[in-house]
Amino acid sequence: MSTRHTAEALVTAARSGDQAAQDALVGAYLPLVYNIVGRALNGSVDVDDVVQDTMLRVLDSLDGLRDPASFRSWLVAIAMNQVRAHWHRQQPARGAMDEADDVADPGADFVDLTIVQLQLSGQRQETARATRWLEPDDRGLLSLWWLECAGELTRPEIAAALALSPQHTAVRVQRMKAQLEAARVVVRALDARPQCQELRAELAGWDGRPSALWRKRVARHARGCARCSGLWSGLMPAEGLLAGLALVGASSALLARTGSAAGTAVPAGSASPLDGTEDLGGLVPPVGHRAARDRTGSRADARRRRRTRRRAVGGAVVAACVAGGGFWYFGTQPDDGTQKSTAVQPADDVLATGSPTPDAARGTS
Repeated sequence: MSTRHTAEALVTAARSGDQAAQDALVGAYLPLVYNIVGRALNGSVDVDDVVQDTMLRVLDSLDGLRDPASFRSWLVAIAMNQVRAHWHRQQPARGAMDEADDVADPGADFVDLTIVQLQLSGQRQETARATRWLEPDDRGLLSLWWLECAGELTRPEIAAALALSPQHTAVRVQRMKAQLEAARVVVRALDARPQCQELRAELAGWDGRPSALWRKRVARHARGCARCSGLWSGLMPAEGLLAGLALVGASSALLARTGSAAGTAVPAGSASPLDGTEDLGGLVPPVGHRAARDRTGSRADARRRRRTRRRAVGGAVVAACVAGGGFWYFGTQPDDGTQKSTAVQPADDVLATGSPTPDAARGTS
């Protein structure tokens, strides 16, 4: 039996109420959710809360999942809905996802975690730092595309989670990659020593915080400046730089906070994973679907289910503490059907020759 079939069997068992299966399911996919949310929100003080809420909502809605084979797309869809809901809560007056106003927690900055834990250097580190200059909407897409390049998600899963066609998804990815490339040039321009005097004059009013507005200004300067125009040369394709990178392990703060959340059930009548967001093409049950079915069961059964889910989250946190807080996750092993757990390991940087890794030949775009 393949790893895919093993995962589907695990989802089926967890959906039927098997506590051990729920423990294993949360432990296997919590790292994926953490990397999606962490990179999309980039160090927001609410990253831990969004991750916790995502996992609790997944467990609370699991028996409404129509097809175990679509679990990962369904999980990613809920995670992205929680990210969008966070953006909307932070910007009620704007009604759009332009610039996040919440202050990032310096100890939880996801870019720094990525650089330190994965030991990035050279153009890989430059790419990680460049993500700070993207708009929230692009960072959300980047969080999924990064995992596609790393081999953790597939393009069909991303398209399904975003409720977009593969063609529309490809267009959005290309636009995001163009913004990321400009952001990489911005990082280079600001790091240059000595710095371009004309650029220094243009930056006189900058407060030092990365933003889309200043990314556009610096990139525009780099295109027209005789000295800075060379910064656009030698940029390796980002997909080659990200290919094969491991997941970022959770911080001790997230482990502690998730452990506390394990004792708190999702309140009765709480919002559906779809609240405030668009329809996901059948990936998540419609609003009211779970509530209607819960009303047919007894209150004792509902309490029992919530206790089981809390224990599942708590058990996953304990398992996640293995190897100094590093997360373990399912790998791909198509032949022998065993379940492979892979520890987060440092990634070597690009060779000094500038040649992309062999995995880059996949050419995700």
